Amino acid sequence: MAFGRDRRETANEAEDVGFVAGLWETVKTVFWALLIAGVFRSLFFQPFWIPSGSMKDTLLIGDFLFVNKMAYGYSYASCPSVPFTGIDAHDICGFLDGDNTRIWGEMPERGDVVVFRHPVTGEDYIKRLIGLPGDRVQIRDGQVIINDEPLKVEVAGQFEEANLPQGPKGSLPSCLGNPEPGAPCLSNRYIETLPNGVSHNILDIGPSVADNPRGVFTVPEGHFFFMGDNRDNSLDSRFSQAERGVGFVPFENLVGRADRVIFSSAGRSMLAFWTWRPDRFFLGID
Repeated sequence: MAFGRDRRETANEAEDVGFVAGLWETVKTVFWALLIAGVFRSLFFQPFWIPSGSMKDTLLIGDFLFVNKMAYGYSYASCPSVPFTGIDAHDICGFLDGDNTRIWGEMPERGDVVVFRHPVTGEDYIKRLIGLPGDRVQIRDGQVIINDEPLKVEVAGQFEEANLPQGPKGSLPSCLGNPEPGAPCLSNRYIETLPNGVSHNILDIGPSVADNPRGVFTVPEGHFFFMGDNRDNSLDSRFSQAERGVGFVPFENLVGRADRVIFSSAGRSMLAFWTWRPDRFFLGID
């Protein structure tokens, strides 16, 4: 009987050792997976969800994309945030902030769609690069003027979308007039061409305070001027940081370039497959 008891105890000890070993292997696997994901996210591509309609119709609420962090080199803004901890890039790499330099820095091109960190709040924003260092930018009745030359603008019909809550926040779109219940939401659409020949869509729903911001903006050295494609619904460089805008954005605050939409969902959750937009999967960003 004692012999049988010893065998059972030995078997139990072996099971305990096996459990601990298995648990340790799981911990190591998770650790290395997180480390590899962190390195990948820090150096190459960062995932980004579109939370607002400021870049319609180029980007829609619920678009998911990877930001190319190699495009402009690296700065403190290249450091990743740590989900669910409140730790962001400034907490990790803030000691590099302030000199407005980048490692292997490459200048962005006018017309790039760029993710950057807000100079004051540190939040991630995505806008289109309109003004380069030294440019004089003016907006008069919605017309963008760069270095005294108005940009070419062509009528391109209307953008139509459902007049329903969009995305996790349930935001309603801004529309021309006041559409009747069940009627689509419409915006006037134009094609704007920048001085380097890059063309892109912009939306407009009528006169607004954003159509005539103050004076002429002279972009400082080492900074950039950004605008949203949805011109009446974007807090961008037309507004100062005191006005909740972004003002001029330093070079070091750029995170990367948005090149392609990978996935898109019109619903409040990506799991709601009936709200997916297959026509936007792997869509190039112009």
